[in-house]
Amino acid sequence: MAEETDPMFEDAVDALRQGDQPRAKEILTRLLQADQNNAKYWVWMSGAVETPKERIYCLETALKLDPKNGIAKRGLILQGALAPDEKIQPFPLNRPRAWEEKLLLEHEKPKEKGMRVALSNPVTRLAGVLVVGVLVIGLAAYGLLGRRNTRPSSGSIFTAGPSPTFTLTPTFANATGQALSTRQGPTPLAVLFGVSYTATPLYVNTPRAPVSQDIYSGAKAAYQRGDWDQYINSMIGITTTEPQAADVPYFIGEAYRFKGDCSSALNYYNNSLKIDSRFAPAYLGLARARICMDRGADTTQLYDLALQYDPNYGEVYLDRANYNLVRKDFNTALPDLEKASGLMPDSALVQVAFAEAYLLQGNIPKALEAAQKANTTDLTLLSSYYYLGAAYIANGQYQDAIKPLQIYLIYQPKDGTAYALLGQAFTKTGQYKSAVDALNTGLKLDPNQVRSYIDLGVSDLGLNDLDNASINFKKALSFFPDSFDANIGLTETLYRNGTFGSAYLQAETSKSKATDDTQTALAIYWRALSQEGRGSFGDAIADWKTLLAMPAASMTPDMRKTAADHLKSIVTATSTPKASNTPVPSRTPKVSGTPMGSSTPKPSGSGTPTPTITLTPTSTKKP
Repeated sequence: MAEETDPMFEDAVDALRQGDQPRAKEILTRLLQADQNNAKYWVWMSGAVETPKERIYCLETALKLDPKNGIAKRGLILQGALAPDEKIQPFPLNRPRAWEEKLLLEHEKPKEKGMRVALSNPVTRLAGVLVVGVLVIGLAAYGLLGRRNTRPSSGSIFTAGPSPTFTLTPTFANATGQALSTRQGPTPLAVLFGVSYTATPLYVNTPRAPVSQDIYSGAKAAYQRGDWDQYINSMIGITTTEPQAADVPYFIGEAYRFKGDCSSALNYYNNSLKIDSRFAPAYLGLARARICMDRGADTTQLYDLALQYDPNYGEVYLDRANYNLVRKDFNTALPDLEKASGLMPDSALVQVAFAEAYLLQGNIPKALEAAQKANTTDLTLLSSYYYLGAAYIANGQYQDAIKPLQIYLIYQPKDGTAYALLGQAFTKTGQYKSAVDALNTGLKLDPNQVRSYIDLGVSDLGLNDLDNASINFKKALSFFPDSFDANIGLTETLYRNGTFGSAYLQAETSKSKATDDTQTALAIYWRALSQEGRGSFGDAIADWKTLLAMPAASMTPDMRKTAADHLKSIVTATSTPKASNTPVPSRTPKVSGTPMGSSTPKPSGSGTPTPTITLTPTSTKKP
């Protein structure tokens, strides 16, 4: 098997970086002829094919050759060909493929009736795969995951660009280019989905002086490799031949910012302004560099100066909106986003910011619409998956939230807030074991996700783990003593543990925290059961009568029927039910969401409903 340092393989990688698809295709074909069992080559080939079916075939072949290949497995999951944690099944092939002949050595080519034999070989089964240069997009996608695809969090700004680019073809913003390797992490989204990404147009495209052309060509090559040091050196060379070009020090500043040296970036942005004090991008660059150095920096004047010299600079409106969204000032951000949207109508970044603003505002339908539009516009924009999941949860579409959040976490596995959201979605859909795993991971990564303790309690109840349910509901109450959800959850836990006196007292506390008829009915329901359990049948009768006198809309029909049945049993004294003998089945939460406090009981086979605790969606921002 060829090593990763194989010069021939490196030539294929270099060809893909340069966009020379025919040459890369020929090299990869020869490599597979020589070593058809090399999983690495198949993974790279998966990024070069055109159709999802062909991509799945390549990834399946790689996984068959190397069952522990995480990149192939992730790729299949994202393609929808493999569910998380399911056994990997080989991709069935039942048709010939177009360029199979080029992969076969002369003596291996199938004869007219020998196709079945030929198809038993993984190389001969690869047909119809037309190698194109999608991997060159993948090379950029790793940079995309660095700044562009990182969800904004407290104290950080999700900025858009402009980025140094060398053609009129727009490029993604804030990219940090680097060589793609099958050992460097998850397969880039651009590769997996076979798509390009939303572009940010180049602000300036100054023609270079003839004397600078050779140096500029070297700078272009360094940029495409993500070699920022070489790029900076080349551009510094141009400053000697074009000392009055304001864009050159600006681009140098951008390169320093991409490599994380924001202090040097700030100096070069200032050098750009010394040449041309009206050069708007340099003011935006200064704002980004200052925030990079001090997340709490006030950059409003810099945004104002950029817009003073270019009122139609869309990225400034977007950056200023994100600046205000970090401060949760959605009222100030929304007008800027409207302006940015008009100037950059096809920008997925603008739609992601809209989704965040509308979530903060509580306008869930618009938040979901914006998140869906961002994701549809640019499948490679990782933050769109986060906000899509968050918007689905806020809208009560918990099952729909799971896949985008899982995709997001493949690339951002240390985001505790995203794990909290995923855990909530699992809880609401009754996937309690997965919920416990996700919620505990989220709390480990970010202990501030304290609302997860309520979801953990609910999931523990679903798993009949009453000890942990009690622990988690009590933790939740230490942070949110007035939470009805946490109080009623602890009430149920105590009841199911058979501690009816404590359950009665907790039900009283829950009733005092109720904010509507539905919550009040739920507290009375559990109080009545607890009264029966402790033998206070007279008090239980009073509670059942109170419950039946409440509006029917405040409870489920099965809950109302249970109240009537228990009341009749006690009054007639023919079969007084003992709460301790009344089994409570596993909880099955509703998938559709209800507002905070609208907990709805779920009936059991014995006639005793198990309430479903409906929780407030986890914050879409890190605290």
